Amino acid sequence: MSNFKEKLIHYQYLIRNIRDFFYSHNVVEVVTPSLLVSPTTDVYIDSIEVSVNHALSKSSKFYLHTSPELEMKRLLSRGSGDIFQICQVFRDNEHGNINSNEFTMLEYYRVGFDMHQLIDEIKDLLIALGKDDAIKQMSYAQVFSDIAKIDILNSDFEDLKNILESHGLNSDYDYIEDMQMVLFVHLIEPKLKTIPVCFIYDFPKQQAALAQIDGLVAHRFEMFIKGTEIANGYQEIQTSKEYRDRFETELDKRKSLSKSIGSLDEDFLDDLEDGLPPCSGVAIGIDRLFTSLSL
Repeated sequence: MSNFKEKLIHYQYLIRNIRDFFYSHNVVEVVTPSLLVSPTTDVYIDSIEVSVNHALSKSSKFYLHTSPELEMKRLLSRGSGDIFQICQVFRDNEHGNINSNEFTMLEYYRVGFDMHQLIDEIKDLLIALGKDDAIKQMSYAQVFSDIAKIDILNSDFEDLKNILESHGLNSDYDYIEDMQMVLFVHLIEPKLKTIPVCFIYDFPKQQAALAQIDGLVAHRFEMFIKGTEIANGYQEIQTSKEYRDRFETELDKRKSLSKSIGSLDEDFLDDLEDGLPPCSGVAIGIDRLFTSLSL
């Protein structure tokens, strides 16, 4: 058997085993639209714009989804219960050895789970996929304290500029979260390469995205396998107002960075008028996961 065919078969096993895991946990598989009426508001992700129906003189502009997140949350708001999806997602301006304009994503949501319960279940998923290495779990504050001797949650804008400069890093940033992320990439991520599996949780509130905020931290986590980010999860905010506020904050930042901005998906916000049930969700890059399982 050729090495290429063997990889295809192993990939097939991975997808089948993921599905079997969720079926055995009574999590329902769903399929949601890939063409959306509004682009992502995420500051660090760009949507790919497409036009359709030119020949019918009814040209319409859509955006390929960067994740199935919002469409899955529509289902959650309607009472779907626990759901998962495996799909292709599309992102503009992605380039590098581990980044691509198109890749396969697993996204799933567990109703009634907090962030730590979801992390525990992802550990079970890894074991089911044959990844039984020792797993380390640290808060964002702990990992900065242990590795870099930095009190990241209590360091203000000027503190972080000084820390960046002391490490010979660019300090010309307008947002505190950008400085936090640069320090993480340069000081923390290289040290994670020696850890088989590591969950970092309770990110600074400035990096909340769509996660719940509690004091100085956001209930958000990322999973790294030998230093490569594989998953990003939240204990989800629930109300339409919270989503509107977060989206508008993201659009304001995109505008300040001279990035393209689109209109909010008002239909999504209307669908969430009754709110989401308490839940946590995660997006897992299957291509990166497959590569990491093969190491």
